[in-house]
Amino acid sequence: MIKKVFHSIMAGIKWFFFRYRFLWQRIGIAILTLFLTTILTFILVRSMPGSLIDSYALELAAQRNITLEEARRLAIQILNWNPDESMFHQFFRYIGGLLQGNLGSSMYIDGLTANDVIKKTLPWTLFVATIALAISFFIGTAMGTRLAWKRKGAEEVISSSFIVITSSIPDYLIGLILLYFLAYQNKIFPSNGAYDLMVASPGFNIQFIISCCYYAFLPILAYSLAQIGGWALSAKGSAVGVLGEDYINAARARGLPNKIIIRRYLKRNALLPLVTSLAITFAFLFGGSPVMESIFNYPGIGQQFSICIGRRDYFMVQGILFFISVVVIFVNLVADSIYSLIDPRIRKG
Repeated sequence: MIKKVFHSIMAGIKWFFFRYRFLWQRIGIAILTLFLTTILTFILVRSMPGSLIDSYALELAAQRNITLEEARRLAIQILNWNPDESMFHQFFRYIGGLLQGNLGSSMYIDGLTANDVIKKTLPWTLFVATIALAISFFIGTAMGTRLAWKRKGAEEVISSSFIVITSSIPDYLIGLILLYFLAYQNKIFPSNGAYDLMVASPGFNIQFIISCCYYAFLPILAYSLAQIGGWALSAKGSAVGVLGEDYINAARARGLPNKIIIRRYLKRNALLPLVTSLAITFAFLFGGSPVMESIFNYPGIGQQFSICIGRRDYFMVQGILFFISVVVIFVNLVADSIYSLIDPRIRKG
């Protein structure tokens, strides 16, 4: 009896692993990608010219009025990197720091860590970028699907012109144009910051929320205008392919209204391939947009990343870059797995 139950359990486990073998393959690829990313971020700082530890030790010695030798020992402790060790030991020290959640410390601001910067700036970036992504995805896919369904007339010309113009202009140029006309010339919206320091006190209150939305309007508009064209073109290409499928022709032959065909058959199937793109785009939002956030002086992670690069704060750059890479890999794994579960054809690919 026990032997029979044991064989049943083993058969169930074997079936489970075989049934979802595509999932294990993707998890394996994600782990391998994460390992390679870790090696790259490790090599990034070690390949910088000059001795970073000595430079940081000079900063510490001047700030804390201590000897250079003491400052060097302190620098090794803070940065979790001893250049006198072998590369093998340095790598495992780096991995140990990551496993403890230590992404790196600033070389120029005492006590500032990459964890602190991410914790402080990420909510602002996600607030702006998530709303912009939702708006651009909704408008862009609706526009692309409609263009695929109705390819003639003035609406097609206007929509296509809008897509071509917004897709060909760099996002930072859209941001500068909006900033010039709506902030500097007409003073409708603020030109920088995340909220009004004189009016709103940070917290979950309606005044603060309205102030945040008001200050975030221009960045959200710039992000949305820059992304709508891309989503519209992707949705149009996908919808044109779906229109040739037999179930669309069958729905037309059955005399179903166009609205039902578009909503039930065209949109659902045309948007399915965009799920992965949407997830990857969302993952990249965690890195923010250094240029766009710098234009609006918005306190997001992208602006901080840009500042760290500008002052050559390598360990902060390394920590933020590693964090963004992990998020992108994880979200890509989730999206790819969900897509494989939704569409069985992907599992065989």
